[in-house]
Amino acid sequence: MDAIDPTRGFLKDVKRIVIKVGTAVVTRDDGRLALGRLGALCEQIQGLNSQGFEVILVSSGAVGAGRQRLRYRKLINSSFADLQKPQAELDGKACAAVGQNGLMALYDTLFSQLDVTSAQLLVTDNDFRSSEFRKQLTETVDSLLSLKVIPVFNENDSISTRRAPYEDSSGIFWDNDSLAALLALELKADLLVLLSDVDGLYSGPPSDPQSKLIYTYIKEKLENTITFGDKSRLGRGGMTAKVKAAVYASQAGIPVVITSGFAGDNIIKVLRGQRIGTLFHRDAHTWIPSGELNAREMAVAARESSRLLQAMPAEERSKILLGIADALEANEKTILHENEADVVTAQDAGYESSLVSRLALKPGKVSSLAKAIRVLAKMEEPIGQVLKRTELSDGFILEKMSSPLGVLLVIFESRPEALVQIASLAIRTGNGLLLKGGKEAKLSNAILHKIITSCIPETVGKGLIGLVTSREEIPELLKLDDVIDLVIPRGSNELVSQIKSATQIPVLGHADGICHVYVDKSADMEKAKNIVLDAKTDYPAACNAMETLLVHEELLENDGVNELLIELQTKGVSIYGGPRASSVLNLPPAPSFHHEYSSLSCTIEIVDDVHAAIDHIHKHGSAHTDCIVTEDPEAADIFLRQVDSAAVFHNASTRFSDGFRFGLGAEVGISTSRIHARGPVGVEGLLTTRWIARGNGQVVDNDKGVVYTHKDLTQQASTVVVEH
Repeated sequence: MDAIDPTRGFLKDVKRIVIKVGTAVVTRDDGRLALGRLGALCEQIQGLNSQGFEVILVSSGAVGAGRQRLRYRKLINSSFADLQKPQAELDGKACAAVGQNGLMALYDTLFSQLDVTSAQLLVTDNDFRSSEFRKQLTETVDSLLSLKVIPVFNENDSISTRRAPYEDSSGIFWDNDSLAALLALELKADLLVLLSDVDGLYSGPPSDPQSKLIYTYIKEKLENTITFGDKSRLGRGGMTAKVKAAVYASQAGIPVVITSGFAGDNIIKVLRGQRIGTLFHRDAHTWIPSGELNAREMAVAARESSRLLQAMPAEERSKILLGIADALEANEKTILHENEADVVTAQDAGYESSLVSRLALKPGKVSSLAKAIRVLAKMEEPIGQVLKRTELSDGFILEKMSSPLGVLLVIFESRPEALVQIASLAIRTGNGLLLKGGKEAKLSNAILHKIITSCIPETVGKGLIGLVTSREEIPELLKLDDVIDLVIPRGSNELVSQIKSATQIPVLGHADGICHVYVDKSADMEKAKNIVLDAKTDYPAACNAMETLLVHEELLENDGVNELLIELQTKGVSIYGGPRASSVLNLPPAPSFHHEYSSLSCTIEIVDDVHAAIDHIHKHGSAHTDCIVTEDPEAADIFLRQVDSAAVFHNASTRFSDGFRFGLGAEVGISTSRIHARGPVGVEGLLTTRWIARGNGQVVDNDKGVVYTHKDLTQQASTVVVEH
């Protein structure tokens, strides 16, 4: 059942309703009348009539139905020779005359079966120019409604003097949509319902899976942002006509709902206040909480604020970061309280233990986040660094300079500390930021966002960092390649894959964290045990935790493998084997070599040598972080040079693959891409470059007026901060 929309409470007071049914609903694809849909419509109207509602019906479809009947009549009255000649289009007015007769006969039959009486009223544009006509119209309709008769209106196309284009400055109405709006005003209706062949007004083509149904039309926000397709299949209206009629009526004080006429009970649902179709209301703009922005407005606000941030002196941006660090520590109790509430909710909801572990802010985490932000604040100014300086010609200098990317959209799951790290990096690099965290961290993300944005000065604006709270907004955000410059998904393989397939915006991230530790035959076993234990048990849910342990086959002979297994099992690690390890060590088989446990579990496999280990990593790994434990410099060098991963270590835990541990201050994530940034992505990964040229009137003039020197002046370059 569709949810009740609290903004539609006024519908309980509705008594008089104008219902307009479009040609696409009244007729089938072949032009014949759609008996099933018309029957369901009449049943709904009969139900409303019996409940005391006053229902006025405006019906299209006469021209379409008449055209189908006249084509048939012309066919049977034509000779074979006549049919070989070019066929002229049928006169629309004749079609209207024939079709109106059949359409009204059908309504009369259907309503009679339901013990309801209907009445036909045909009007033209010129009729409404007469005040006497308008007065008589109201009296007639009031009289019919008092007798529980259903007035059925249609434009009298057969005698109308207007011709296409129907909409002009002199017209009072120009189709049955605008006629319905006019009647709703004239007859003082409480509600206008426009029945269409789609569920309502969409943000894009209804057939596009990325399009979103707009439940409430806000004229001030949507008037110039939505484009419409072609007119109706058989009529002369379409969604453009419906929206114009709806805006006209709603601004005059008549609420309007556009919804599908294909469902058999949508009118009933509308009157119950259920959230279906698109509502147009004069006061709709007042229903949006102050400060609430749609996806595009959030992105635009982030871009505008980022430009103000970039224009600030470097020390002022650093002060913002230091203020955030202080505010986090000052509000630690509040942060932990909200986080504990999220953890309890996640546990009660039955979330996996690995997710709950990532969700929880462990003791000391807030302090460590504050410490990382202070490190970031004290780093060398990243914006405006002159990376290359070239003299193009005498007095003409070109500089390649570091510059912010623009606006980042970061979608992350579970870890609330990611919000802090990402926000601080965005501020340090002068980027605007939109954040969408997982619903499981809703309270944690909200309090952290509130604390961080409270430290952003008004001269920059809190729109610098927007928090997206609705999952439904993500598809809209992913369409905004004109205002969002980079998407960074942090989460499951499924999340990253979905994001990549749904956007044209560049995506930076990694899908899996299948990290390996290879213990070579020449490894120091004490080092090996410490590294393996740390890589697996320090934080099993982290993407840089070891998932597969590879061991040289000679370690089977000297009990090296058994030592490693005992150490892991003592720490509570469940061990699964690849084909060789399962057979030799009697271990349960691993589900797959490409399996990310994110828990106290791992896979072990036996390999012939370092080359076999490298082949295994390339075949089954995710190019994240891989490590070799060996005392053989040659084996180490082969591994470091040949393993094609974002981070490759010798005699060190994979857990070191982290922005803070790399001295980056923080990270927005770890990228396994090979373009732009790779590995832990910190400040440098959120920067691009611009070319700044300082000349003195130089012109190209077919290269006749310039003597190129192309002298490298990079060594003479100094940091220059330019205004953006």
